[in-house]
Amino acid sequence: MTIAEFDMWARSFLEIEQLRQIDDSLNGVQVSCSAGKAIKKLAVAVDACAESIRRAREWGADLLFVHHGMFWGKAEPISGSLRERVRMLLDADMGLYACHLPLDRHPEVGNNARIADALGLRDRKAFGLYHGITIGWAGNLPKPSSIDEVLSKILPDRSAPKSVIAAGKREITSVAIVSGGAPFESLEALAAGYDLYITGEPSHSIYHSMLEGGMNFIAAGHYATETWGVRAVADKARAELGLVTEFIDVPTGL
Repeated sequence: MTIAEFDMWARSFLEIEQLRQIDDSLNGVQVSCSAGKAIKKLAVAVDACAESIRRAREWGADLLFVHHGMFWGKAEPISGSLRERVRMLLDADMGLYACHLPLDRHPEVGNNARIADALGLRDRKAFGLYHGITIGWAGNLPKPSSIDEVLSKILPDRSAPKSVIAAGKREITSVAIVSGGAPFESLEALAAGYDLYITGEPSHSIYHSMLEGGMNFIAAGHYATETWGVRAVADKARAELGLVTEFIDVPTGL
């Protein structure tokens, strides 16, 4: 499989072109490897940082698939740390593939869908409007659960969430989810009457609205809520394309 063929495969299920007008990320191939190079080993990571690239190169990856790429909506000089990342990729003849919002919202391999899977959400519906497009998912838990029980499922490594506002029901039955940096979609969840809203990052600005509105809020961490999608893509690539895959874990603690 070449990088062009991988791109065709990814575009066959990820809405890369459809979301181009609202997503600042340069979704798709950001740095190509040699056109005829066979893609056999796929590394996946949340961020296209130097550490992810270094570890993918050491593992022998032909292609690195990330959620947060290196290019975001505007031209910028290839200098400093960006130049070093590009150099590392070119020296290793390793491609870089990025997928931002299309990976967040995908109903099978998306960050939000996989969190919903971990919680066993039923009666799912699209949730979280961004420029007229829903990014997240919402639904009902299979049984009433405490905040601690929810946390054990969305943070199975038992890492600490960034923020918890326990302002609502002790027995949670309904949940809305938008991964990453989406604290203000909690107001949409509050208006819709959900018991709990889950995202990655907290915000001081929503604290009193949650408290006064009586809704629970979890900021589980931007990084922690966005490992799910790249892992799911690795699983899909392994099953459908026969690629050898590896998750490169570079947590930020944020």
